[in-house]
Amino acid sequence: MAKLYMKNTSQFPKIMPKRETIKFILNYSKDLKIIKVDGKKFELVTS
Repeated sequence: MAKLYMKNTSQFPKIMPKRETIKFILNYSKDLKIIKVDGKKFELVTS
């Protein structure tokens, strides 16, 4: 069973996000501010 699993996983390359994508997500999460006004949620992105 382990050999079958090894064969199946080696056929597909591992999909990793690009470095630019990771940087964008980290910067976006740092700049994201969520404000609640009268029960409504607003997302502000400041840069």
